[in-house]
Amino acid sequence: MSRLTVLYFASLRDAAGVASESVEADAADLRALYDSLRQRHGFALPVERLRVAVDGAFARWDEAPRAGSEVAFIPPVSGG
Repeated sequence: MSRLTVLYFASLRDAAGVASESVEADAADLRALYDSLRQRHGFALPVERLRVAVDGAFARWDEAPRAGSEVAFIPPVSGG
């Protein structure tokens, strides 16, 4: 298990009710991590609509989460 800090933005932050949280994860990759958090928080957005970043750099969904990392899930946003 790895302890991670997860950051949520826009609609994900609203659904989770927090901007960030510390989680224990045993996910094989970032996609599995998001899927487990999606079930927990009831996120409506599928992974295909999101970007993911690890420690401030965009990452691939098939990368394994690393202990101590900061993972950000970034949904599409619209400006006005």
